[in-house]
Amino acid sequence: MTDPAPNRTPAPAEPGPSEPAPSEQDAVPEQEVLFEQRGKLGVVTLNRPKAVNALTAGMVTAMLAQLTAWADDDTVATVLVQGAGDRGLCAGGDIVAIYRDILAGGDETAGFWADEYRLNSLIEKFPKPYVAFMDGLVLGGGVGISAHGSLRIVTERTRTGMPETTIGFVPDVGGTLLLSRSPGETGTHAALTGAHLTGPDALFLGLADHLVPSGSLADLAAALENESAEDAVVRLAEKPPGSALEAQRDWIDACYATDDAEEIVRRLRSAGGEAAAAADTIEAKSPTAVKVTLASLRRSNGLSLDQVLAEEYRVGLHCLAGPDFREGIRAQVVDKDRNPQWRPATLQEVHADDVERYFAPLGDRELVLWERESDHA
Repeated sequence: MTDPAPNRTPAPAEPGPSEPAPSEQDAVPEQEVLFEQRGKLGVVTLNRPKAVNALTAGMVTAMLAQLTAWADDDTVATVLVQGAGDRGLCAGGDIVAIYRDILAGGDETAGFWADEYRLNSLIEKFPKPYVAFMDGLVLGGGVGISAHGSLRIVTERTRTGMPETTIGFVPDVGGTLLLSRSPGETGTHAALTGAHLTGPDALFLGLADHLVPSGSLADLAAALENESAEDAVVRLAEKPPGSALEAQRDWIDACYATDDAEEIVRRLRSAGGEAAAAADTIEAKSPTAVKVTLASLRRSNGLSLDQVLAEEYRVGLHCLAGPDFREGIRAQVVDKDRNPQWRPATLQEVHADDVERYFAPLGDRELVLWERESDHA
């Protein structure tokens, strides 16, 4: 079985498309995710280290089935989710597979997202301590399988965030809800810029609960086998250093306190310095994705996770039909020219009606999770 915390001294590398990890025994399906019970601890190990454990449809359905079983298993007191290798927990969903599905005109991505969001919902509702080791890279879908848990552990190596606007997409897996709850407008800044965040930043934003040094993760995993999860975590956690994002909150709150993306950029440029650099970053993203992301954050206020997931599903399916998601994946991870041609090309060209179409109901394709269907209106 995979070590719960291998030697993690190298800094996490940026993710990219790669082949699945070599086969190992006892992994399902196709050796992409491992399940093991150690004492009273159920261990989930994402096992595609060469792809920074990017999620596939098979991994999601296997996790959904195993967590459902463990929820009712009296011999399992705590669940731990971790990533194989030394690069991170999970770099997100397998966007190369999504790109191929878009080109083929298929509907595999819609099915993948439906199962992934059911998994996110189950994690939030899980009746036992759900401990996530958010070590190394934890991006996009990796946030979905960790930040909805009850004990979310970051380290000095953590680099997390929701970088979807970079590929013409919108934060999903409940990310719009999580970031809408962050202090002030810091979640808006994180979502629109797609910034990679440190462990202390994640704690400040409310995406994590404790910082444990990466070198102590193996000890924590061993303690979880028989010890109370909360007691084990508190014993090994350390006081985190300050968050750089928190230190920037004054200009962030002032610049992002509007529902108008163009006004946000104007305020950032006027503020200068780090704020002006954020304006440059936002203007390099998909203009449509930026405006839809901003609208998604504002609409998440007061909703449950299931309701937000249903809305993110609507937005996602509309993104699949638009040009920017495909173009963003092409530019970032297929051709790697880092030169996406967004349509429309500027924020000014994206009108309110264009944004509203991304929230249009799906009819009989609506996603229904664990709540009553009427709760998803």
